[in-house]
Amino acid sequence: MGKNRLEAFSDGVLAILITIMVLELKVPQGTNLAALRPLLPIFFSYVLSFLYLGIYWNNHHHLLNTVRHVTGGILWANLHLLFWLSLFPFITGWVGENHLAPMPMALYGVVLLMAAISYFILQYTIIAREGRNSLLAKAVGRDFKGKISGILYAIAIACAFYQPWFAASIYVFVAIMWLVPDRRIERLLNEVEQ
Repeated sequence: MGKNRLEAFSDGVLAILITIMVLELKVPQGTNLAALRPLLPIFFSYVLSFLYLGIYWNNHHHLLNTVRHVTGGILWANLHLLFWLSLFPFITGWVGENHLAPMPMALYGVVLLMAAISYFILQYTIIAREGRNSLLAKAVGRDFKGKISGILYAIAIACAFYQPWFAASIYVFVAIMWLVPDRRIERLLNEVEQ
């Protein structure tokens, strides 16, 4: 199977998830800026989740550029990732509606952690298919950012029950860490093309 169908399906799912999230933003009843104040937690959780979905979309795109042949294992690993990403609209709404309450913040971290684990599984399913000397294996290397992200999510989940704002700051920090472009795959793809 070619990777084009996998890419198109994944892109479609991510576009739908972002659309669902934005449709959850309710229009305020008032006409002044004070009417927006109660919506700030909802808007904050939306922006953070939008960033995470954007990061996954971008990294997923680079990841699939390294694939030559899609196997059943890769399809299932990709579907596993999409499952966890599909929970973003629900968990985003719950966090926003409850103003960063402990349980929603902890479960937001669980969804982030499981999405990270499923991305790791997809990455290594591709490496298992493509080989240890594959472009992806070389690009990923020790995957420091991936490993530290999982550790930070676990810390944030525990902190969410005592300091939800600290957990939120960890989630923001990890998102910022991933916003810094990771050019490993892109750089290796350019070297191969030359």
